[in-house]
Amino acid sequence: MVLKFASRSTFVGTSSYQKRKKRSFLWFCPVLLISLFFAYKELQSTLVQPNDIFVLGGLEKREFEAAKLAREQPELQIWVSSGSPEEYVYPEIYDKLGVERDRIYLDYEAQDTVTNFTALVDRLQLAGVESVYLMTSENHMLRARIVGEIVFGSRGIILKPRAVESDGKPEPFYKTIRDGGRAFLWLFTGKTGVSLKKKIN
Repeated sequence: MVLKFASRSTFVGTSSYQKRKKRSFLWFCPVLLISLFFAYKELQSTLVQPNDIFVLGGLEKREFEAAKLAREQPELQIWVSSGSPEEYVYPEIYDKLGVERDRIYLDYEAQDTVTNFTALVDRLQLAGVESVYLMTSENHMLRARIVGEIVFGSRGIILKPRAVESDGKPEPFYKTIRDGGRAFLWLFTGKTGVSLKKKIN
């Protein structure tokens, strides 16, 4: 009977393969979890019928589209985060479209996309809001959606994206990564990382 022994190089090759397989698995798990999370959120947004509108300020067109939607669905309340100046907003946008003023909540605390959400999430929760139309420009929607899913999602508020047409260029992806990280920072520390935004810009 002839005994055959595996060479040292065979064991080294097997060990190297196992290490690569383990590293691949470690990468695969978080990617899978994130994919499942956003698939679940997409399903939620498809099935939900929002009871409010949440508008990210920055462009008058967003508020105009929100006013049109509010006119079509009179049961909807409108929350505007850092939009047009208060003295201008009512007569020029909502009054023209016949949207009653007591349906509109204006807030000017936010400084950027992350604080758009963090500044109002507690007020929405106290008001019993369970789902909102998220209105912002189409080239800004990805970043707003990710931040919103983290911040509003932490309070059980479901988002239904409603993009507004925009002529702007697509945003750099690093802004989405940066603000997603800032949203997680807020989730665990209560800080919005505005100084981080200034450093990365």
